[in-house]
Amino acid sequence: MPDGNDGAVVRALRDPIDALARLVGGLGTAVLALLTALVLIVVGALCLVGVGLPLLPWALAAVRAVADRERQRLSRWGEEVISPYDPWPGGWSARLRAAARDPATPRDLRWLFVHAVFGFALGLFGALLPLLAIEDLTRPLYMWALPPGTVTTSVGIPAGGWTGMVSSVSLGAGWVAILVGLGPAMARLQARPGRRLLAPHPGLDLSARVAELTATRAAALDAHTAELRRIERSLHDGTQNRLVGVTVLLGAARRALKHDPALADGALEQAQSAAEQALAELRAVVRGILPPVLEQRGLGGALAALAAGCAVPCRVSADVPGSRPASVDATAYFVVAEALTNISKHSHARHAAVEVRQTRDRLCVRVEDDGRGGAEEGAGSGIVGIRRRVEAYDGHVTLSSPPGGPTVLEVELPCVL
Repeated sequence: MPDGNDGAVVRALRDPIDALARLVGGLGTAVLALLTALVLIVVGALCLVGVGLPLLPWALAAVRAVADRERQRLSRWGEEVISPYDPWPGGWSARLRAAARDPATPRDLRWLFVHAVFGFALGLFGALLPLLAIEDLTRPLYMWALPPGTVTTSVGIPAGGWTGMVSSVSLGAGWVAILVGLGPAMARLQARPGRRLLAPHPGLDLSARVAELTATRAAALDAHTAELRRIERSLHDGTQNRLVGVTVLLGAARRALKHDPALADGALEQAQSAAEQALAELRAVVRGILPPVLEQRGLGGALAALAAGCAVPCRVSADVPGSRPASVDATAYFVVAEALTNISKHSHARHAAVEVRQTRDRLCVRVEDDGRGGAEEGAGSGIVGIRRRVEAYDGHVTLSSPPGGPTVLEVELPCVL
């Protein structure tokens, strides 16, 4: 275990590296902010002559997208920055009115121009620091091969001879000192406008979000209660009855053993069959709680096993590197299992496809079939149960099933709970 001095050295090395990563990441969003600001200026100029109004909602949507990108970046390097937007409506006029009423819009615009200038400058300087340091520190290794009088440092100082070599190395050490000493402060300065302007306004009413979370948690509790009732009903109506039958048959076999061995043998055979059925039903109940195939084969293998047992030919494409919470994998498995059951029973499809992708912190599940379509949530299709289970994890469900097909079910689940 490293002592206190070793820990201080590790921190001294880690902080500037983290600061450099934050500055470079901020430079990326600053470039996006700069491009968006230029687009916004052009659209604003076109609006003055009356031809830019149709483009204004799309420009504001681009501002939202860039601001959300910065929120995600800031959340990775510190306290989460929550998106304060109301749902984005459809239609040109509705979007324009929503953007005008949304208190986050002027704050986003202020951040956009500040970050496009100062965030870009700080990020560019931070990204150049290690390059300048490497250039000046390594110049003495190759300066002898260059024509005399043509060698200069990164700031244009002549670097010929021993004096020039010392100047170049000293300048490179100075760049390193700036990165180590000022890098974290520069990263904090670059992030300050975003944390101040992109967070929800202190006076923003979050009651709608609280109500939504309350509803999803209540739905989760209802789904949990329904699952417990299903398990209890399966055990009571199936496994328990089988075991009672085994007990009765064993008692009959025991009584018949002395005076009628043949009858006892038949009762024992029936008892063994009932016990095997009870064991199979018990295994089915256990698989319904948390399928062991998830632990044995992973999410991709478990979905391939589901597809192999589907009555409709099904193709599975899974790109799920890394690990996720077991509850997320179990929910994705439940979604696919329920969707394939619906396809087998109701769709009259000839082919089905399951696609699962993990992108950053989201797990995306897509189930599609070429059946007759017309699936509805309230028509006993199981979509309501899928939606409740997914929304309990702050996920999203989208169903598209026009008459005549195809039916597409898309689910997004957060991988970080």
